[in-house]
Amino acid sequence: MKQMATVPKSVILACDFKSLWKLEELARATAGIPGVGAFKVGFRLVLRFGLPLVVQTIREYAPGPEIIYDHQKAGTDIPDLADGFAEDVKYAGADAVILFPFGGLVTQREWIRAAQAKGLKVLVGGHMTQKGFLVSEGGYIADEAPALIYNRAVDLGVTDFVVPGNQPGFVAKYREEIFDRRLREGKYSLNAPGFVSQTGDITETGRVAGPRWNAIVGRALVGLEGVENIKAAAIKLTAQILAA
Repeated sequence: MKQMATVPKSVILACDFKSLWKLEELARATAGIPGVGAFKVGFRLVLRFGLPLVVQTIREYAPGPEIIYDHQKAGTDIPDLADGFAEDVKYAGADAVILFPFGGLVTQREWIRAAQAKGLKVLVGGHMTQKGFLVSEGGYIADEAPALIYNRAVDLGVTDFVVPGNQPGFVAKYREEIFDRRLREGKYSLNAPGFVSQTGDITETGRVAGPRWNAIVGRALVGLEGVENIKAAAIKLTAQILAA
């Protein structure tokens, strides 16, 4: 069983690199640090090197943590593509996928079911971190849409969710109105990006996120050079979340 599944609080390292050697450096620097629960990889590494090689590189240095594939933003396309997506992610050796199913109920259902059928953990997001996201903020996503997405994910057996870490008020709202109401405390996890460069505070969000949550952090480590510097920063970040 991967490390993230057994640690109630952790840091998920967002590997927003364009260099494979930088990924190696991050994996070497953070291997064995308590509280590093997973590596999240997205389009930059995958487009350049392919998901199987990215997974292999991480596993060589850090075999314990989970590897989450974030397709930015998977789960919005037509239902017919769900099986192929899940099959390819599983083939590459990843453990989990992040889905933001803005494409509607049918797409959400089919993409979640396809990933579950392949044995992938599914993390569902409905509320992104950037300014101007909701209609009330001048954006395009209806204010009630995130709650609909989260509720329907619960209906489909999902227990892991992505919430906006730089907006603790919304984290508290979704937890109170959906997750604690429909899933017992401790039986779900919240995974939150939006820290450091997006002004979110790990300690503040930790107060409202519940007993099982993971801070998704990338930019605080991406620009660092050297294994020792990265290791020191990672230890500081994990200490923050473990104390939150």
